[in-house]
Amino acid sequence: MGAAAFAERPRLELTPTGGRTPVRAPDSDPGLTPQEARVARLAAEGATNQEIAAALFLSASTVEYHLAKVFRKLGIGSRRRLREVLPP
Repeated sequence: MGAAAFAERPRLELTPTGGRTPVRAPDSDPGLTPQEARVARLAAEGATNQEIAAALFLSASTVEYHLAKVFRKLGIGSRRRLREVLPP
């Protein structure tokens, strides 16, 4: 997605101060919480936010919140890519 340049800037700014930025391998575990993983899996299967909310006893806005975090952690912009990037 071209975010490598954006990730490089904090590293360059923190290095002189002795700070370090975490480096994640592209194929590493994205670090989803169990709830985020459940929401992501249902969304990848084609469920709507309302359907996911009903299945997990959440509000639709909570589902949206979890999906936004999932997208950020996985480095994707839409639920269409979930099937491709979620670990099996």
